Amino acid sequence: MKIRSTRSQLTRDLIPYWRLSAFYFFYFAVLGVLVPYWGLYLKSLGFSPESIGLLMAIPLATKIIAPNIWGWLADSVSRSKSLLPLASALALAIFCSLFWTVDFAWLALAMIGFSFFWNATLPNMEATTLNFLGDRWDRYGVVRLWGSVGFIALVWSMGWVIDAFGAATVLPAICACLGGMWLSVVSVPERAPPPVRQETTGGHPALQPQVIAFLVCCMLMQASHAPFYAFFTLYLEGYGYQNSLIGGLWALGVLAEILVFLNMHRMFGRWRLVTLLHFSFAVAVLRWVLVASFPQFLVVILFSQLLHAVTFGVYHASAIQLIHRFFRARHQHRGQALYSSMSFGIGGALGSLYSGYLWVHSGPNSIFVVAAFAALLATTITWLYVRPAVHETTPAES
Repeated sequence: MKIRSTRSQLTRDLIPYWRLSAFYFFYFAVLGVLVPYWGLYLKSLGFSPESIGLLMAIPLATKIIAPNIWGWLADSVSRSKSLLPLASALALAIFCSLFWTVDFAWLALAMIGFSFFWNATLPNMEATTLNFLGDRWDRYGVVRLWGSVGFIALVWSMGWVIDAFGAATVLPAICACLGGMWLSVVSVPERAPPPVRQETTGGHPALQPQVIAFLVCCMLMQASHAPFYAFFTLYLEGYGYQNSLIGGLWALGVLAEILVFLNMHRMFGRWRLVTLLHFSFAVAVLRWVLVASFPQFLVVILFSQLLHAVTFGVYHASAIQLIHRFFRARHQHRGQALYSSMSFGIGGALGSLYSGYLWVHSGPNSIFVVAAFAALLATTITWLYVRPAVHETTPAES
């Protein structure tokens, strides 16, 4: 009833709730196959853990450059939304080429091309969604939660499908989701950005010390999550977990995340964004220590997956709002792109690379020990440099 009421309110405010939500559903449905099962598909082709780590790092590495190029284009052209159908269509076409090859070099080239265009879509759609929401920014979670629904639908179902029909089903599943994403992008209307506000004289937002510290913390947070995204399925397989159970564990984490998104407007009204961000970093330390130390105990893994509500749900919702506040008016798309490239791009790529190397040379558990250290470093930097410098009010205070 709560989500139905909020949805009705947003629809009355002329916000295309279902069309925006459909994009998030299909975009994260792609991730629901790509993140937990792409490694299994590559393993079925006979690739080594180091090669898998490299191929898993490519979509993350392209986030370093691609979102910034597309963000600059979106902020520079008058009809920025028109770029999204083109990027979505090209991502679909390039990924479909993987049906005809298992060659490592072509896989790497195709993943570079696919992810260059695919990575363009989310930062620009985030800016579009926040522009539609306007003063209702605290309701971002009820739109974004459909991304979690899409992720959970695919991660849960694909566990059973792969057990029954094999890892080759990963390719058609991703292509179908990419097709749905393209259709949803085409249906979203153009939305003009809000009027340009008087900007401060402090220079470009990205040059402010607190913004730099914030982006470094986001990079460290994603570097700590990358071993989870790239190797969690293989990690649990090594301890005897079945793919259907692993899919259920992935789904549990996203269910917890959905509950957070449903209630984020209450959290935003009670706590400041930087406080929520700092809390999510501290919880990530606990989560990775548990995964590294007690993987053989199902109850511990269940609890660690529930913590995904904080380490992703609370973290991402808070970070995306802080970026929207740091980067105003003509910097909107580039701000979202910079957040994406620094966190999911540099952080994610570094995390995938170090986890692939450590998996071979130091053992699977070591990748989560390093992940905990990265989250601890983010916690420290936030406490020392971000928290004292960021001054904000909650919606209730403003």
